[in-house]
Amino acid sequence: MTDAARVKATVIGLSAVLMWATLGLFGAGSGRVPPFLLNALCFGISGSLALVWLLATGKLKLLRQPLRVWAFGTFGLFGFHFFYFTAIRNAPPVEANLINYTWPLLIVLFSAFLPGEKLRLHHVIGTILGLAGAVLLISGGEGLSFSGGSALGYAAAVTSSLFWSSYSVLSRRLGAVPTEAVAGFCLLTALLSALCHVMLEETVWPSGSLEWASLLALALFPVGLAFFTWDIGVKRGDIQVLGAAAYSAPLLSTLLLIAFGFGALTFSVAIACVAITIGAVIAAKDMIFRKRQRKRTGEQADDAGLPPSEHSTSRRDPLG
Repeated sequence: MTDAARVKATVIGLSAVLMWATLGLFGAGSGRVPPFLLNALCFGISGSLALVWLLATGKLKLLRQPLRVWAFGTFGLFGFHFFYFTAIRNAPPVEANLINYTWPLLIVLFSAFLPGEKLRLHHVIGTILGLAGAVLLISGGEGLSFSGGSALGYAAAVTSSLFWSSYSVLSRRLGAVPTEAVAGFCLLTALLSALCHVMLEETVWPSGSLEWASLLALALFPVGLAFFTWDIGVKRGDIQVLGAAAYSAPLLSTLLLIAFGFGALTFSVAIACVAITIGAVIAAKDMIFRKRQRKRTGEQADDAGLPPSEHSTSRRDPLG
């Protein structure tokens, strides 16, 4: 894979982070719909739309995948959401959310075990800065209190983090599985979520056009298209950059909520913004500065009157 293709896939993957940043805003707009019902509706809509697209483009055969692929994709998507919802119901939401948001750090660390990937110090530093920013953002700069009575919720939060980080990293090992297969994973996740809703929740439907519009927006973007673009990113892009950049999702989500009147800009939000931004730049420095280095090499070749390829060859092998 060329550097340009890798950068393109990384940028596509980063679009998922931007879409996940709208989860808080659209989730707040969807009213009092219980989480498993919301999950079932959103994944059902996004999976159905993707299925229609596969039918229209003659790509339905791409859903023919081995059972292990179906199990991996479905339990990756559903497992993460199941344990996350279990966590916030059985532990203080701030602490549960914070534990869950260790998944970007785990992605960066787990990626070291992938073929062809190297975990470098700046990846770790950038991701830890992002985690520090997320801690400050989620806690609001106040102390955290982990209670022994919430052990079930904390365990569920750890499990949800492990599910999503493992799903993201192991997707790289299934690079031959087409992204279109995510449509099937979404539909099965919708089915399992509907079963959980029937067993665990009281039905509350969206009321009014705004709540239905918010639900549709969730289904189209953060609980729909985002999983397809993330799949492209983790399979073909720079997975360490994606992991570090994922910490911008809670920050951007907070800023959107503030912009639409659901919160206030505070000093802790500003500091979190700085920490997460610097962390993302540090983690992505290879991708950023490699492009600049190629441009500089090309300019030097032009000055010497040589094509870039000849210039680089002459520097690599001066003995000819």
